Amino acid sequence: MLADPKISLASFASIFLGACAAATAGDMDYGWLTITVLGIFAIEVAKNASGEIFDFNSGNDQAVRAEDRTPFSGGKRVLVDSILTKRQTWGISISSYVVASLAGLSIVIWREPSVLWLGMFGVAIAFFYHAPPIKLSYRGLGELAVAISYGPLICMGTYLVQRGFVTVEIFIASSLLGLLIGSFLIINEFPDFYADQLAQKNNLVVQLGRKRASRIFAGIMVVVFLALFTLPFFGFPTAVWLGFISALPAYSAAKKLILNPETISQIIPAQINTLLTFVLFAFTTGIGLLLW
Repeated sequence: MLADPKISLASFASIFLGACAAATAGDMDYGWLTITVLGIFAIEVAKNASGEIFDFNSGNDQAVRAEDRTPFSGGKRVLVDSILTKRQTWGISISSYVVASLAGLSIVIWREPSVLWLGMFGVAIAFFYHAPPIKLSYRGLGELAVAISYGPLICMGTYLVQRGFVTVEIFIASSLLGLLIGSFLIINEFPDFYADQLAQKNNLVVQLGRKRASRIFAGIMVVVFLALFTLPFFGFPTAVWLGFISALPAYSAAKKLILNPETISQIIPAQINTLLTFVLFAFTTGIGLLLW
C-alpha cells in the first residue's frame, strides 16, 4: 500500500522517457538503469511512508470522508486504518531512504558524479513535500514540486546516468511530461478538498476552488499538446507526434472534470484518464524517439 504501484507509474513513465531518449544517443548500460529504477522506486516508498505520518499528524488523512475516498487520493491510509503503527511506518521510510541513498551513491562513485546534486535535490523534495518546516504540499508548492520531480528531475537524471550529460531537448520533453503528472496531482486533490481545507493544506484546488481549478487543469492539457505540436519545428523528430494518442484520454478527463468538479463518482474516471494520459504520453513519445 505504501509503494502504491498505480501512483509509482509516474516515476516509471519519467524513467522510460529518459531511457528512450538516452538510447537514441548511444548504447544503454542496463545494469545502471536497473540501479536507477531501484533508487527512484525506493524514494517513492520512502516519501509515501514519511508523508503518511505527517499527513496523519496534521489530521489531514483522518478528515477524508468515506464518500470522498477514491483509489487515487486520500492518502495510503495505513495509519488511519491501523494497518501499520507509526514506528513501523517510520522504519519503512528510513529503510527506503537508505536504499535510495545507497543506489544514488553507487552511481555517483562508480558511474556519474554529477548525479549527486540531482539526487540530493530529489530526496529533499521527497521528504519536505510533507515534512515541516517547509511542507511544500501545505504551502501551495506541491504541484510545482511534483511537476519538477516527475518531469525534468527523474527523466533528466535517467538520461544523465546513461550519457554523462543532458540536453535542452530532454529538458523540454521531460517538462511536458512533468506538467501532465502535475495535473494528475491536481485532479487527485479534488476529492480531498474538504479534508485539505480542514488541515490547512493550501494546495491549488483549495486556493482556487474546484470549479476554477478544473479550468486550470484543462488549460494545462491544452498547453502540453500545443507545445507537443511545435516540437518538430525545433529539431525534434516528427515521430514525437505519436504522443498525440494521449490527447484522447486527456480530453475525456478535462471534459468530465469541468462538467463535474464536485461529483466524486465522475471524478474517479477522470482520474483514471489522467493517469492514462501521462503514461501514454511517456510511452508514445519515447517510442517516437526510438523510431527516430
